Amino acid sequence: MPQVAEATAIVATLAWQRLAEADLPALTHLARRCLAADGGLPLLAGEPMLRKLFLSGESIGGRDETGDLVAAASVYLDGGGHRTATGLVHPSARRQGLGDELVRWCRERSGGALLRVVVETTSPQWDALADGLDLRRTFAEHVMCHRLTDIPRIPRPEGLQAYPWTEDTASVFHAAYRRAFADRPGFPDPPGDAWVGEVAEDEDFRPTASRVAIDRDGHAAGFIVLTDVWVDQVGVVPAWRGRGLGAHLVARSLRALLKAGCEQVWLCVNVDNPAHDLYLRLGFEEAGLRARYEETRR
Repeated sequence: MPQVAEATAIVATLAWQRLAEADLPALTHLARRCLAADGGLPLLAGEPMLRKLFLSGESIGGRDETGDLVAAASVYLDGGGHRTATGLVHPSARRQGLGDELVRWCRERSGGALLRVVVETTSPQWDALADGLDLRRTFAEHVMCHRLTDIPRIPRPEGLQAYPWTEDTASVFHAAYRRAFADRPGFPDPPGDAWVGEVAEDEDFRPTASRVAIDRDGHAAGFIVLTDVWVDQVGVVPAWRGRGLGAHLVARSLRALLKAGCEQVWLCVNVDNPAHDLYLRLGFEEAGLRARYEETRR
């Protein structure tokens, strides 16, 4: 670990080494402890995401005298080729300089580029640290969970019919997606085949529980895509907003997932999205934040 002489006592006493596949159980435990303390994206504790974040680039982990992993960080290239950093510090080892040291380590391995930082579980301490390290938050989502104990019944607006995802309706789902999100800044607008393929190829996709709503003229009014225990995507076209369609689609999906044996349902919603209040009214609870940051300077 660099600059140990300037670090606090806990940084100097940890044994630091590169993370490997054999460290996955320890990484899982560390991620679960951070999620239990701070909330955030529960998928963080799954092996696929831990491999992507901590084993796909250059990484480091610090273990205490008993061998417990108490801190981890990595720098890797994201899908766009950007140097991206992430890290975790065990709740019992915070406020002792570890966060500063991990950020310093990541910066030394950035190749001179300004870092992007991925944070799937965050805390007030991290936000304060980010401010002091010239890291600007560029994106944040509420992570929300519904326990499926009290699901409201909201009727579908008159004049609409709803259909599940099939080969025949997949293109209508895409049309609903485009019309619902086209007015959002930075809307990516992928080709229909690419979007349909990305949704349908997810091994946890629930096509029979997903729904697209169509008006009497055959135009898409709104849609919802469900993946495992997640409301993956939901949108309503502008002409149908404010009529309860979004609330109906979500509430109906909660009942469908309950009947499928699910015990809870999750979703993420941007901190600036007014749908956050709707989800609270439908019975979702706050379960943390996930965020992205960019360095503003060195």
